[in-house]
Amino acid sequence: MAQDGGGQDGGRQEGLPRGGPARPEAVAAARGGGDPLRGGPALPAAVTTGGCVSALRTGATAASMALRTCVLLALLAQCLAAASSPSLRAAEDNLLADSGHGHFSSQWIVHIDGGPAAADEIAARHGFDNHGEIFEGVFHFEHKRVAKRSVDPSPHHDTRLLSEPNVKRALQQRIRRRVKRDFLEEQGSGRTERAARGGPRSERSKTPVMFNDPRWLQMWYLNRGGGLDMNVQPAWEEGYTGRGVVVTILDDGLEKDHPDISRNYDPQASYDVNSHDDDPMPRYDMLDSNRHGTRCAGEVAATANNSICAVGVAFGASVGGVRMLDGDVTDAVEARSLSLNPQHIDIYSASWGPDDDGKTVDGPGELATRAFVEGISRGRGGKGSIFVWASGNGGRDMDNCNCDGYTNSIWTLSISSATENGLVPWYSEACSSTLATTYSSGQTGEKQVVTIDLHHMCTSSHTGTSASAPLAAGICALALEANRDLTWRDMQHIVVRTARPANLQSNDWAVNGVGRNVSHSFGYGLMDAHAMVQLARSWKSVPDQHRCEVSAPHTDKLIPSKSQVVLQLHVKECAGVNFLEHVQAKISLASSRRGDLQIHLTSPAGTRSTLLARRPQDMSRGGFTAWPFMSVHTWGEQPFGTWQLEIHNEGRFLGTLTEWKLILYGTETEPGNDGDRKSPPSSNTNVNNGNRKYGVNRPVNQSSPNQDENVVEPDIGSPWKEVHVGHTHNEVRGTTEDGISSSGCLSQDSSHRYCLGLCLLLVLLLQLVTAPQLLYGNKIHQVSSCKSQRPFFDETGPRKLSRLKNCPCKSRPCSVFQSECSSIPVVLSAIRHKSSLRNESSYESFVIENHNSCIQTSCMSNRLVSTGNNCFKSKWHGRNVFESSQLNCV
Repeated sequence: MAQDGGGQDGGRQEGLPRGGPARPEAVAAARGGGDPLRGGPALPAAVTTGGCVSALRTGATAASMALRTCVLLALLAQCLAAASSPSLRAAEDNLLADSGHGHFSSQWIVHIDGGPAAADEIAARHGFDNHGEIFEGVFHFEHKRVAKRSVDPSPHHDTRLLSEPNVKRALQQRIRRRVKRDFLEEQGSGRTERAARGGPRSERSKTPVMFNDPRWLQMWYLNRGGGLDMNVQPAWEEGYTGRGVVVTILDDGLEKDHPDISRNYDPQASYDVNSHDDDPMPRYDMLDSNRHGTRCAGEVAATANNSICAVGVAFGASVGGVRMLDGDVTDAVEARSLSLNPQHIDIYSASWGPDDDGKTVDGPGELATRAFVEGISRGRGGKGSIFVWASGNGGRDMDNCNCDGYTNSIWTLSISSATENGLVPWYSEACSSTLATTYSSGQTGEKQVVTIDLHHMCTSSHTGTSASAPLAAGICALALEANRDLTWRDMQHIVVRTARPANLQSNDWAVNGVGRNVSHSFGYGLMDAHAMVQLARSWKSVPDQHRCEVSAPHTDKLIPSKSQVVLQLHVKECAGVNFLEHVQAKISLASSRRGDLQIHLTSPAGTRSTLLARRPQDMSRGGFTAWPFMSVHTWGEQPFGTWQLEIHNEGRFLGTLTEWKLILYGTETEPGNDGDRKSPPSSNTNVNNGNRKYGVNRPVNQSSPNQDENVVEPDIGSPWKEVHVGHTHNEVRGTTEDGISSSGCLSQDSSHRYCLGLCLLLVLLLQLVTAPQLLYGNKIHQVSSCKSQRPFFDETGPRKLSRLKNCPCKSRPCSVFQSECSSIPVVLSAIRHKSSLRNESSYESFVIENHNSCIQTSCMSNRLVSTGNNCFKSKWHGRNVFESSQLNCV
């Protein structure tokens, strides 16, 4: 399991399976009180608990009727109230999904005019500590007397801050759940955390590089050779070690005095956001739960040839650490970490993110997003900070990294993992935003990653995509040493052009519209350090990035159950974008079960990207609101022609696509072609005509096509149109005239129908449980044959017999072999009935009040059932209402 990002308690879960705990407002509604959240009136007295109690006291017959009526009305009122308040349902989903970060913290973000001096004065006046300036005029405050976690906000502090003339905005921060993307061990592997992995080096390794570090021979991903590693040694031989490049690890701390990293430690690239000081040392505990950041740092910059532990990929680079996961993570904490010293730090490496649980949809907040934007636009003197991100470990839960707003961002270089044998790891998430891959851990028996560990130790057991991202950051450091003028977009272009698909095994390899091999599991392939260094040396910066949006008509489109909708959008022109980089499909849709949806996007060149695969764990009713699904699979293609969006609905209910649009990023001239080639659209080329060289996704040929061949003929297609297509299942489903599957609920918001159906089901169960136990006015009472008790008499009503004096059974089960009549004191009649429940016989006596003759009818013999198994544990459950026609002696 992924380790929890320090101090978090509960993951964000978008949505909760139906049948969860009742909310306070629902309880209030059932009790007849007004509901301020829903805005509904108080329920009638007949529906309230008090009304029910009063009704029950009016008489035996009325009591049963009233109970069923009360419960029915309460259920219907609650369902109708929920159905009429979509905003409340969304709020419930968000609150339950947030779980840990649904709580308010003691931190505030305050926008103040007047600089740090004015901020210090305002903080002191209102009981806050000023932790510094995140952006210009944006300060991070923490209140001394506010609970670190609270379900309720503290609006009075907002009011006091806003009363200051210099304060433009004050926002209390909410806690966000973030998890580290590594594993203690693969379940069942039996591998101890620090067990050294011996064994000779691969015989295919031909590199002359040899270090005296004791774990060097175990670093298979760097020294196997023969195309089975990341080709780092040739770059080292040419003298590239990352010298002059600064990498920082955003994580749970860094053991800066570890002897294998202290030489490369950079205090200017380090900070403790959790404790608000300059020392990133981790907090030690019995479990070493804060070892993650130290391990990642060792992969990047562990010192070579010092006879200690391992070798970093960029062992000449400077490395720092930001301690930010060992505490409550807020938007402000993330923003401070991502924006630390951007003119000094070149590469930020992050191996964490939202929960990889298969049901979370989450991304950076307002401040973290601003940190990304300012980083890529102003960092490194305007060349842009480089953000390397681990793609996620949710493979076992069938998660999709396009639901992670960090790896799904155009500003991050998203890195996936491959096992020692070139396979897709069991934890890997497949998605269209992954750019490339490095090696990491795999199944039982496959090797893992070697790096430093806490307490000045070493480990051979670093795992997951957590281990992949730092390796990628180290390789980027080598390329950046080769060319210090590379921008953040240059680095992504170089990765795309040099990544190798060879030896990586996946069944979804395809060739995009410009002849590049691409996979949802591996991106463009395994990163090649030497190829990146060589290309970086002669690289000319890419042209300016342009962006254009193409919106589909704003009309609601139903997504039928067990079917799909295909929407086509024609792009005639896209100002400034002739050669694509990132493509986003920003989609808003409603669904009763979000995990039942699959979304695919096909480019005019025929490249099909899976934007969202089915996520069985995701039961949220929240849908998506302007969520930017991103694909890098069309890199280098041209945008002109017809784009096709497919939305598959595998669920039982309708979904609704409210709107969608394409956001296309790219360049006007072709990158890597000296910026002198433009390719305007042609008006005589058909889309996907099958005659193009790379027009359709096809299985990869391991002898890869020329990856520098970026030319693609432009396409012009038909106008925008909508197509409904049914799934090819083995089952046959009838459809209505509107093409909507009849197997699904026809309500646009199917959760209403579900709620009402649930109410009806509960009413039926209630009918069985609370059916009047009356025989035409006469009660049936249980007569226990085991406990001696004096019979009692109700002076105000019919006589009732509750116990018999004599117990014939004692402690053994009673046995009778047929229903029979017996005389009982108090001159009443009784029926003895044999119960066959659990294959045991038990003796039960039932009496009918005010009647002196025995009742022997087939109805009673068949329908009176005892649930008792012995004389001491017997209960009578009335299951049916006996009508007068069935009782000939009453």
